[in-house]
Amino acid sequence: MAMPEADLLSQSDTTPELEPTTTTLSTKPASRARVIWRRLQHTPRFWIGGSVVVLFVLLAIFGRFLTPWSPLDQDVDNMNYPPTIVHWFGTDILGHDLFAQIVSGLQKSLIIGFIAGPAATLIAGILGATAGYLGGWGEKLIAWIIDLLLVLPAFFILVLLYPYTHGSWIVMMIFLAVTGWMIMAQVIRNQTRSLRDREFVKGARYMGFGTWSVVRRHIIPNVASLLIIDATLGIAAMILAETSLSFFGFGVQPPDVSLGTLIANGQSAATTRPWLFLFPAGTLIVLLLAISLVGDALRDAIDPTSGVNRA
Repeated sequence: MAMPEADLLSQSDTTPELEPTTTTLSTKPASRARVIWRRLQHTPRFWIGGSVVVLFVLLAIFGRFLTPWSPLDQDVDNMNYPPTIVHWFGTDILGHDLFAQIVSGLQKSLIIGFIAGPAATLIAGILGATAGYLGGWGEKLIAWIIDLLLVLPAFFILVLLYPYTHGSWIVMMIFLAVTGWMIMAQVIRNQTRSLRDREFVKGARYMGFGTWSVVRRHIIPNVASLLIIDATLGIAAMILAETSLSFFGFGVQPPDVSLGTLIANGQSAATTRPWLFLFPAGTLIVLLLAISLVGDALRDAIDPTSGVNRA
């Protein structure tokens, strides 16, 4: 039996219309920097090490406001005193406040580390990428310079040049940067040799870009992860190198102080007046460990497979 036309119209009016559903999916991939940052956010080593490094940097900047003593002030009434309320870390044989001296030494060590480390990485990135991209005689020349500098004993060169530097810590910092880039340059050179035959590099070369433009725009960004890790760990390496040179008397000179000079002054009294040695040595150990934790976390964030085989 046929349904009346009026009923058909009323039924069609009451039938709900299905609205088309659209699902918008973002096809824009996350940037590499954002992916690395997300990995770092879930890495406790990064936060622990980074917090300690920031704490030391703040201490180096504002620590002098925490004590009424300057590094050169002498308290003749409290010479060779252990830690007290007046002198938190004690005093040395001349009555200098050890906390004030550690703050001053930390400033010097951090300045040298944060400048010399990234500077050496910058030199390694530029020369290593240029050598790997050029090939031919250009690569052989730079490789020969790298091999020559690797076999030269940097410490003995600094000892020979020391009388002509007048004990300047700035000259020492420049020397550390100039002699600390060769191994990473070799790594970057090998990485660049595998990149120079890639399509984007060939395309840039065919479009008429010069050597430096190709290296700056296409090579260095593709090896930036290695450079970031090297720069971070290079800070710790330069701080340790400065401490070693200052310990042996070829680094920071009086009246300036660094962690190396403080450790050298306190090592002879490590058993009789342990605070003179333990506080600067402990500061150095904690600082280097914190920087190493940050560098280790960066390495795992940039290359997640780097820690697979580690215990």
